[in-house]
Amino acid sequence: MRCPVCEGLEGRAFQTVGQLAYGRCERCEATFLLPAHWPSPEAERAEYALHQNTTEDPGYRRFLQQVAAPLLQRLPPRQRGLDFGCGPGPVLASMLREAGHSVALFDPFFHPDPSVLAASYDFITCTEVAEHFHDPAAEFRRLQGLLRPGGWLALMTCFQTDDARFAQWHYRRDPTHVVFYRESTLRWLARRHGWQAEVPCANVVLMHKQVA
Repeated sequence: MRCPVCEGLEGRAFQTVGQLAYGRCERCEATFLLPAHWPSPEAERAEYALHQNTTEDPGYRRFLQQVAAPLLQRLPPRQRGLDFGCGPGPVLASMLREAGHSVALFDPFFHPDPSVLAASYDFITCTEVAEHFHDPAAEFRRLQGLLRPGGWLALMTCFQTDDARFAQWHYRRDPTHVVFYRESTLRWLARRHGWQAEVPCANVVLMHKQVA
């Protein structure tokens, strides 16, 4: 079974929950929904459209501070960034702009502007997005190519930790979540791409692209 994260063939059957079958990679420790059970693009977009996140929501801003605060601590002034998978309400981009940075937007459903993928960036944010990747290996290669040497990739996703509770895990129950990362999975990706990984808090990892 091919792993969609590391592209190795060490994937094995992991769990079946109802009609949904999941694999586990013995190489990078990712857990993934088998492609036959992925939602259609129409169902995926409809689910995202239910999100009601706005810049006026103090609770959502506090949630995003988990990734914004450690990233801002590491950025020089006036950097150029990309909010990759920003969704219909790009609140994180607004917060980073308030801090003096410029932020471009890309989302395949809500901000599908291919021109922003032809540029390069000092930082990229990818918050609550990586679990939606149908081809995570290709997406992480794309992010590597978009990031300038010395830049930062800020990821937020709920780390998968407890196999015994996987079936009831709230993160698994979202029908658009198709891949789940352990901290060890993200550190594996960092080694593959030559990034230095920092985990400032639970469910957040900052990848620093080294200067050649």
